[in-house]
Parts: sequence; structure tokens; C-alpha cells
Amino acid sequence: MADLLQGSGFITGAASGIGKATAISFLEHGIEQIALGDINAEAIKNTAAELQSRFSKATILLLVVDVTDEASIERAIQEIVEKFGRLDYAVNNAGVAGANTPSAVTPTVEWQKLLNVNLNGVWMSSRAECRQMLKQEYLRSGPPRYNRGVIINVASMFGIVSSPKTIPACAYTAAKHAVIGLTKADAVTYASDGIRINAICPGWVQYVPSKRLLIADGLYVFLCRYVGTPLLQAATESEVMQKETAKVPMERMAQMSEIADAIVFLASHMSSYMCGTALIVDG
Repeated sequence: MADLLQGSGFITGAASGIGKATAISFLEHGIEQIALGDINAEAIKNTAAELQSRFSKATILLLVVDVTDEASIERAIQEIVEKFGRLDYAVNNAGVAGANTPSAVTPTVEWQKLLNVNLNGVWMSSRAECRQMLKQEYLRSGPPRYNRGVIINVASMFGIVSSPKTIPACAYTAAKHAVIGLTKADAVTYASDGIRINAICPGWVQYVPSKRLLIADGLYVFLCRYVGTPLLQAATESEVMQKETAKVPMERMAQMSEIADAIVFLASHMSSYMCGTALIVDG
């Protein structure tokens, strides 16, 4: 499985969470050239150092990227191409959770901030990646494995269904639904050009940070900035998450590595006949 992926990869929101887990999985499955992007300069520096020590043969490009800034994204893609010659796999993972509030009490500024990162940021990132991939030669010749590049947009199970009433993340849910719509539209447009675009929709994901809070029968949830899945502000009430976890057929949250491995599947030739898919990984 070490050669499942070949070429270069780029991950936004790579300093922690699903982004970091995806970087690890990419490196474990054959990627030796990877660009790690995040708005947190210190965190991405630490993550890059950690991965470099673990994967000594890898070439790791460290990028401080603000996905709400067009120029920042364009510079990142330019640096990737200058360093690696091309971009083969892009994972648009950077996101924020925002306030868990229903529409009636959501301030306009909060709504706009969340959509700016979770929707506009994904769109501007994907747009820049598409522009580069359209310039590239095909990575492989002949069907079914031909491609110029692969893009995976990180959505959420809340891009398919509503957030629960107990965790009324209206802006987050709206943004993730829109990410899936963007994914489907771009996938149809660029499939004939050899660019595959899909979305991943994680369910509840277990996160174990350095400072953690014990809830829900031993599960840990990050209660600060969360990447890729909704912030569980309501998790301070363990009963809330106990009820949510009980709805999961597997009766547990996902490990971040399980989401990352599903992203590797979408990036690899094993999903070569898939485009415009919103792949749900929710247990």
C-alpha cells in the first residue's frame, strides 16, 4: 500500500485535527512531497517538524495560508509548483465551527465569518487548485487511472443532514451543504479535463488535544477551534453527547485516522470512477 499515492499533496488546515491526520496518512501511503498549510504559523511549524522527524525521506513544504485571502492562496499554489513542479492531490480542510446558535439569534457578523472560511475559503482554494491542475500533464496515461489532479473538499455529515436541535449549528450546516453543492458542480465541469473532485462528510470525530475534557463515557472532544467537524460547545453537557453517540450504529465516534484513510481512498486510483461524491463516514 506504500505506493497507493504518487506525486505531491497539499492540505489546508493541516496543523491539527483531520488535516494533520490526513498528512500522516498521505505520507504513510506513498506521498513524499507534501505542502502543509495553516493560518496558525506556530502550530504548522510544530506539525511540520513532527512529521519530518517521523518521515525523514519526505519533502515537507511549510505554508502559512489564510484561505479567506485570495492572494494568500495563490501564493501557496505558486510555492507548491515552484517546489514540486505540480500539484496532484489537494485536500481543502481548513474550517471553523463558529457559534452553535439557531438562526434567530445568530449575528450577521458570525454568519458571514463562518461562511467566509468554510465556504468561500474552500471555493477559492479549489479554484486555485483547478487552475493549476488544468495546466498539468496527466499523471497517468489511459483510463481508468488517468488524472491531472484530485481535489477533496472536507464537508460534514451536516452537509447531508441537519445539525441536531441540541447543537443548532445553522451557519455551519448551511456552509457544509454549500460545499457539497460546490463539489458536485465543479466535479461535473472538470471531470472531462482529468480532474476528479469529491467531498468527504465526517460524522462525530474523537479528538485528543493536549488539554482535554472527559465526557460521554470516556470520549474526548476538543472544545476550542476544531477543524473538519463541528465544534462541540454543547459537549460540556455530557448527556448531550451521550445521546448523540447513542445514535451512531457503531456506538462510538470516529478516530481521526479513519477519516484520513477515507480521504486517501478518494485521492487514490481506487476511487478512479468517482466524482461529485459526498462520501459519508459517520459510523
